[in-house]
Amino acid sequence: MRTDIFARLDREPEPPKIEIPRMSRTRKALFGGTLAFYLAIVVAVLVSSTLVILDWKVMLFRPYQQWPELHPFLDYFVVLGQRGPTAVMIAAWLGWRSWRQHTLRPLLALGTALLLLNVTVGAVKLGLGRLGPHYATQIGSAELFAGGDIFPSGHTANAVVTWGILAYLATTPQARRYLSVMSAVVALGVGATTVYLGTHWLSDVLLGWAAGLLILLGLPLFEPLIGRAELAVFAVRERWRARRRTTPSTPVASGGPRPAPVPQEASALGDEPPCEPIGAGHGGHAGTGRTTGTVAGTGQLTQPRPHAVRSERTPVTPAGSRRPGRSRPMTGG
Repeated sequence: MRTDIFARLDREPEPPKIEIPRMSRTRKALFGGTLAFYLAIVVAVLVSSTLVILDWKVMLFRPYQQWPELHPFLDYFVVLGQRGPTAVMIAAWLGWRSWRQHTLRPLLALGTALLLLNVTVGAVKLGLGRLGPHYATQIGSAELFAGGDIFPSGHTANAVVTWGILAYLATTPQARRYLSVMSAVVALGVGATTVYLGTHWLSDVLLGWAAGLLILLGLPLFEPLIGRAELAVFAVRERWRARRRTTPSTPVASGGPRPAPVPQEASALGDEPPCEPIGAGHGGHAGTGRTTGTVAGTGQLTQPRPHAVRSERTPVTPAGSRRPGRSRPMTGG
């Protein structure tokens, strides 16, 4: 049994039994409360209630001018809510977990959560079309249906989902508690940073927190679909492996057959390679010199040459002899 720190890098011999979250009563209650909060924020912005006035007060306060020393650090910290870098980091970690635990569920759960995030948040952004604080045109207005895309805050919702998925996929209760606290701190910090930088209204951030939390709370509803997708991927892999095992490994020669090599002695004399005597078993007549394709006076068959391209064929000689021309004495004209 290995006890060094690299032991956890080894692949587990068998897939562990991972408890899949269910839609318990507590989760259903949290989902319902978060959905009610989500709808309340949307209605409050639509009717330009006190929440919109608070948005303007925070924007005109300009936190980035009140505490300018925080600006350099928060410019980098807000990247923790940007979808591209965070998705790559989380996917790399979950990919290693998938390999180690012989399962695709971590990667499939991340892909499902990001797909739900893009669809739900993107649809509300484009549908309401709210402008950001830097592009506001009228003080006190909700700036809706003006071609914007900042309500709800995508940075905030993405921070909730990408970091919260680590807590959702945790294998022990202790790890789930620690990761839940960490993801909550990161998501709250990213949302507050966007308000500090003036890129989002306060109501954008509140709706972004609710949107991300709704996805994490409702993700167990998609676990049966994730399980079927995993089985389908493994079935395709097994069929591919079986096809590779049944595929013949004998290489197929490219092009036509190659001509037989000519011995060096024959090529030096300019004559054909030596022929082997053919017995009765090869279709010849034993003891006679009359066999098909015999060399005159030898009673031997010339070994059949393989098919060759035109450039490799030997010149045609007169019938009855394979010797070069004028090799016999001239008789009688």
